[in-house]
This record gives sequence, structure tokens and C-alpha cells, in this order.
Amino acid sequence: MGTFRVLLTVQVKPGMEAGFEQVWRQGSAQVTAQPANLGHTLARSAHEESVYYVVSDWTDKDSFLAFESSPEHVAHREQLHPYRTGGSLATMHLVEVV
Repeated sequence: MGTFRVLLTVQVKPGMEAGFEQVWRQGSAQVTAQPANLGHTLARSAHEESVYYVVSDWTDKDSFLAFESSPEHVAHREQLHPYRTGGSLATMHLVEVV
């Protein structure tokens, strides 16, 4: 079915952006070490204050879900929690890449 993409929108507490970025960066190796991970990025909104976007590509949905519930990832999410005020998660299957 093609690449499975995860788009996480994160609202960070104002003034805590640098700390959020540092903790996110520290957990990146866990994600990219997964055989099913095809890469992931962190971007900061150009229009909304303290809003970030995490895009993560996976070979398939089941592999992402297995990682998402792994003890290592749960622990990393807990480290990020103090920086967040909210967010949302969207998942999708890529249809075409040009």
C-alpha cells in the first residue's frame, strides 16, 4: 500500500521551544534506528507561535503502531510531555511522490 506517514502537530508552551527541540533531538535516534522507519523531520511553523510539526515515514502502519507502543517511545513521549500544551496526530498513506 505504500509509505505510511504520520503527521504530529505539537503546541509547545511559549518560552520552552529550545528545550522541546533538544529533548526531541535526543529521541530521534530511537526512531531512525527502527528498520521500518524511512526518516522523520521536525519543523517549526512559520505562522503559528510555538507550533511544531513532526513528519515520520514508515514502511507500514503495523510497524509504526508497534514502535508507538514500545516502552522506549513511551518513555520519550513522557520526557516531551512537560513542554506540550496540546497537539494532534494524523496518519495517512502516501499516494504519490513527485
